[in-house]
Amino acid sequence: MFLKPQNLNNKKALVTGAGKGIGKACAIALAEAGADLIIISRTKKDLDKVQNTIQKIQKKCISIVCDVSNHLEVVELFSKIKKLDILVNNAGTNRPQHFTKVTKQDMDYVVDLNIKAAFNVAQYAAKTMLLSKKRKQIGGSIINMSSQLGHVGAPNRSVYSMTKFGIEGLTKSMCVDLAKNNIRVNCVCPTYVETPMVKHFFKDKKFKSSVLKNIPLGRFASESDVATAVVFLASNASSMITGSSLLVDGGWTAK
Repeated sequence: MFLKPQNLNNKKALVTGAGKGIGKACAIALAEAGADLIIISRTKKDLDKVQNTIQKIQKKCISIVCDVSNHLEVVELFSKIKKLDILVNNAGTNRPQHFTKVTKQDMDYVVDLNIKAAFNVAQYAAKTMLLSKKRKQIGGSIINMSSQLGHVGAPNRSVYSMTKFGIEGLTKSMCVDLAKNNIRVNCVCPTYVETPMVKHFFKDKKFKSSVLKNIPLGRFASESDVATAVVFLASNASSMITGSSLLVDGGWTAK
């Protein structure tokens, strides 16, 4: 048999930013593939809804309210986690502004969440994975949520693009350091997905139209498109893939 299954039975997965949008979709998709979940968000009511959905799939799900940009809360979070096989490092944000109008406050906010918090979560997750003496045998997968704007630039996205290019570099260096322990590290890079955050930007009809014209497939990505890519990279189906970026961009970066 040549086809490797995307089976995540007996795996424990942590998803940050799991209360809404892409994070929510990834958490549910990982559960559908067989994983038990730890889901993280700043908003308890969002986590409760996702946890309820996952429990209906008859998978274990622990929800923890945590602001991943708060280092002390991250330390407390990982003090509660004794086993981990998969991390979906998804929490992130964007504050679009023209480069000349970016304020220090807004830059710090985006960098703190998209880069510093992502680094800290990934580091603690890797350390937790390495607690298992069988890690080299069973492997592990860290998936950093990047973007097509980690590969190309765009108007009013200088800070966001800077952070996603940083995530791409972090991913490549992490994969080299962790490869000997069979922990793979990859990026998923979506185009615009109609999440609650993006729908807010799409209230500008002119902006929405211009975005759609830049996607050769002529449609936006769905949350399911991104979540399916994440499950693939989390599973043994991608066991020889590390340090790579899976572009779920409808052809945006091919031009």
